[in-house]
Amino acid sequence: MIENIFRSIPSFWPEITMSLTFVVAMVVELITGRKGRTSTGMITGAFVLAGFIITMLQLPFQSPEPRMLFGTMYVVDPFALFFKYLILATGIVIIVFSMQSRELRDQDTVGEFFCFIAAMTFGMMLMTGASNLLMIYLSIELVSLTSYILAGFSKTRHRSGEAALKYVLFGAAASGIMLYGISLLYGLTGVLDIYTIQAGLAAGVFVHGATEFWPLLIAVIMILAGFGYKISAVPFHFWTPDVYEGAPITMTAFLAVASKAAGFAIMIRFFYVTFYDSLIDVGKWVSLPHIEWNLLIAILSVLTMTLGNLVAIWQDNLKRMLAYSSIAHAGYILMGVVVMTDLGIASILMYFMIYFFMNLGAFFVVMAVADRIGSEHIDDYRGLGKRAPVIGVGLSIFLVSLTGLPPLAGFIGKWMLFSAVIEAQYVWLAVIGVINSAISLYYYARVFRNMYLREPLDGDTSPISFRPFVIVITILFIVPNIVFGLYFGPLISFAQQSVRMFMP
Repeated sequence: MIENIFRSIPSFWPEITMSLTFVVAMVVELITGRKGRTSTGMITGAFVLAGFIITMLQLPFQSPEPRMLFGTMYVVDPFALFFKYLILATGIVIIVFSMQSRELRDQDTVGEFFCFIAAMTFGMMLMTGASNLLMIYLSIELVSLTSYILAGFSKTRHRSGEAALKYVLFGAAASGIMLYGISLLYGLTGVLDIYTIQAGLAAGVFVHGATEFWPLLIAVIMILAGFGYKISAVPFHFWTPDVYEGAPITMTAFLAVASKAAGFAIMIRFFYVTFYDSLIDVGKWVSLPHIEWNLLIAILSVLTMTLGNLVAIWQDNLKRMLAYSSIAHAGYILMGVVVMTDLGIASILMYFMIYFFMNLGAFFVVMAVADRIGSEHIDDYRGLGKRAPVIGVGLSIFLVSLTGLPPLAGFIGKWMLFSAVIEAQYVWLAVIGVINSAISLYYYARVFRNMYLREPLDGDTSPISFRPFVIVITILFIVPNIVFGLYFGPLISFAQQSVRMFMP
């Protein structure tokens, strides 16, 4: 056992570096943060940012081949590596955004915010490669506990505490349900390793009749509920709008991109490895042959994208609207889970790469505008397109890309997803996805109308100036949304190379 641990450490250095970043950042904050000045918190932020960059630079050397670490607890493979790159890139962007956010700069505990971002990122990195039921639960809990703190971090927003409380209550319920499902699965199989469970289910060792069938079915549904909570899938989404609105906007963006990506990573690995065997029966769930799992997740996808888009129509707060938009996008991504083939998984990875640019860009503009005018209400965006042309054009491009219209990158992401489900003979699911994309255009168009077709409520049409940093970052996010809509070959190649998971 000791020898196995020592052999695993060289392939675990990125995770070790991230954990050390959190620990040392806490020490730095303990030493410098007591002075009560925001500038000292930025020292901690700079240290955490350096830790993120060093960790990302270590990823290419993690392991040349897919392998299992620490017995059966953790795996490293191209699939996990893809999500680690995405999570770390999002973390770097969020730290930079947080350093510029007035909402966080005005607090004398901002250094602690950066420390918890590092801890949350470490948990999400563990989620990408967890291959043991116990490790799956612990990694999810590490992310959940730190995100509860970060959601209620803003002392200047009265809704921040409410958001954190709702997050804790819903999170505790979801964790309890998932843990009970894991205990049932362990009780039925006697093992925690998902690869061993898969081999037993494929051979029919664990399921011989109705006695074992129904407990296994209940266990899987409970575990699915825990994953559904992490990805904001209906009906486990109730926490999302309030938490997204009440949390600091940079934390909201982190939840919408990195946390959702980690949730999908652990969900795909669990179901693909445990209940799906591409070698024995392509396209079938081998554990419970009497249940149409593909159809069940397809229905979950339809409910998620439809409710997210329909409820977003009524939102007047931009952060809350983007929260329901994020729920809808979870529904789109679930279409790739329905297929569960190389093409389906590649389409999910492709979509997340594009989602990174269009969603973070939208949240950055909302943050910049809120810092400048002190509001996130849609009516306060009246005339913004004329008063701040670059910001108005940037937000328009991000929202059109989120809609999935050509020639922007969002169209390519949805085209990949729709192609995968059509190839798998789920044409009806692709049609519903297209209809939902059309619905989303309506509430995004409300923002366009206010920015370009309506005058400000107070009649003030004077230009709104933004710092050069804001303009530069906005342009940097605009460019990939345009370029990858026209030249997307490298993204597809990277997604296809990252599909491969460790299989013994």
